[in-house]
Amino acid sequence: MTAPKILVFPGSNRAGSWNAKLAGTLTRALSALDSEPSLITLRDYPMPIFDQDLESRDGPPQAALKLARLFHEHDGVIVVSPEYNTSVTPLTKNTVDWVSRISADGEGPLTPYRKKVFGLASASPGKFGGIRGLFHLRATLGNCGAFVIPEQVSITLAEKAFDEEGELADAANRRQLENFCKAMVETTALLSVRR
Repeated sequence: MTAPKILVFPGSNRAGSWNAKLAGTLTRALSALDSEPSLITLRDYPMPIFDQDLESRDGPPQAALKLARLFHEHDGVIVVSPEYNTSVTPLTKNTVDWVSRISADGEGPLTPYRKKVFGLASASPGKFGGIRGLFHLRATLGNCGAFVIPEQVSITLAEKAFDEEGELADAANRRQLENFCKAMVETTALLSVRR
């Protein structure tokens, strides 16, 4: 069985983002397991706000096509998204929406969501750990045809959660992250064999 390829990206481009830190922590943890993680930043894939008139006139932006190809070529995707006003960030939602519109590119058909394994994580300065935003994101991805694993990472009091090396300082948070990564790798490996 080949090691599953897992794409990881934070749904925030803010300098010093706790979710970008968490994405890095997750990527390092996945590297220690039998998987091939890839960490990207959405800053490298700028897109306008989704607009069907714009899509009809110009087609999807090149960044959306590139992201759809990346989703398609990976066995799993982990979205590490902050919570904005008890929901998902505009950056994350816009990414999900544009990629959902793409079923092919110049190289052939694409399935960026359907039968693809997704995992969700969040870090927040509040006491809910971004969990309310993940609830909305889970529903959206499920509607796109993705299989979202039940395990997730939700880090509270994010400004105190990371040590100087960017790792989680609290043992309970580390266990939460380790259990999530194991579930993601195992589920992705199992489902990628069945595809």
